[in-house]
Amino acid sequence: MIDRSHHVGGSWHWQGFTQMAQYKKIVISEANGCWLTTDSGKRLFDGVASLWCNVHGHRHPKIDAAIRDQLDRVAHITTLGMSADVTEILASRIVEITPGDLSHVFFSSDGSSSVEAALKMALQYWHQRKDPRPKKTDYLALSLAYHGDTTGSVSLGGIKFFHQLFAPIVFTPVRGPLPCSYRLPDGVTPDAACDHYADEVESLLKQHHETLAAVVMEPLVQGAAGMITHPKGFLSRIRKLCDKYEVLLICDEVATGFGRTGRLFACNHESVTPDIMCLGKGLTGGYLPMAATVARPHVFDAFLAKTSESKQFFHGHTFGGNPLAAAAAIASIDLFTESNLVESIDAKASLLRSSLDPIQGHPHVGDIRGRSMMVGIELVQNRETKTAFDSADLFGQKVCQRATELGVWIRPLGDVVILMPPLIATDDDLKMVGKVVCQAIQEVVPSL
Repeated sequence: MIDRSHHVGGSWHWQGFTQMAQYKKIVISEANGCWLTTDSGKRLFDGVASLWCNVHGHRHPKIDAAIRDQLDRVAHITTLGMSADVTEILASRIVEITPGDLSHVFFSSDGSSSVEAALKMALQYWHQRKDPRPKKTDYLALSLAYHGDTTGSVSLGGIKFFHQLFAPIVFTPVRGPLPCSYRLPDGVTPDAACDHYADEVESLLKQHHETLAAVVMEPLVQGAAGMITHPKGFLSRIRKLCDKYEVLLICDEVATGFGRTGRLFACNHESVTPDIMCLGKGLTGGYLPMAATVARPHVFDAFLAKTSESKQFFHGHTFGGNPLAAAAAIASIDLFTESNLVESIDAKASLLRSSLDPIQGHPHVGDIRGRSMMVGIELVQNRETKTAFDSADLFGQKVCQRATELGVWIRPLGDVVILMPPLIATDDDLKMVGKVVCQAIQEVVPSL
């Protein structure tokens, strides 16, 4: 048993994306369903699903039981040269639920690592396929891209405050457009936005396709960029362009996967099968670290040869395919397939959006956007011109602080307030979240 008799204090725990000099400590001692309980006894609604990964709620009996059962079997073995039976089962289940002919699953420990694996997989593929294209060593990533914080994924990243400091140690991708449906380029109408952005990507592919290994993108919604929502049809256009110019398509579904957009995967909305799909976050229902990089047969086949030819995938993780995480993931997938959870998500999302009606006309709410249960509320200085606040004003952070005081834990992305509740949130939960967020915005950002 862990000794919990000592008060957790000080700054021994160095936390990510957190200014420790100003951090007001929140320590969670228990959680149940959609609710967290701090060590002081305060209850908080988990409004960002423990960083977008908690799908079925905390302490779900089926996932708890699956992990306990696996503890009686084996907690961890390597997947370098062997495997666990539960990991084999999980791989087959992932193949069953992912789009099209995605059929070969490589496991790692987190979403960023799944993207790293995809980058290396794509590069090695072009070197080893029957007609090698060794010049294909570059990648195209969208503006304001975010694919994680390890070095390769940071290289793809385009968010100034996250990534510019690390420029000396990363590669430079071909930078695509920001396919935003809110701030459109001058002269571009909403109906023409998809064509405009797709044409920009095609122009880059024409210029660089001989050296491009892959286009890497979050489908439909760029989460960390501030819930930037792509025009409908953009994803399917990129799939066709990648085929036309012989470039792989890597879809990062770490945030968008497992029901977040109202389908099991965002790619399902536009009937797209990427060459490589990256999964994480909700894969285990938010219980244990696990990610997967899933490839189509033509990618996998390029790695098949005699051992002496050294064509195996030169990449691996100590905890990739961990049996405890695999057991949790199977239980989570079972919960999706045995229930109508995915089918219920759009109705839940509509209720959450309607609960935000009191701020629809607020002079400093520029946009309420996202797809289904991925919601971003952008606060702006001027609603008509879409002019942003000075970042030093920290309005997004202040709104989230007030919401926490009112009982809903949320985190901002700059001045975009993010709502990503667990998918099992009840109607009453969602109404409460909307009410609290509206109150926090109205109090913190009045009609200045």
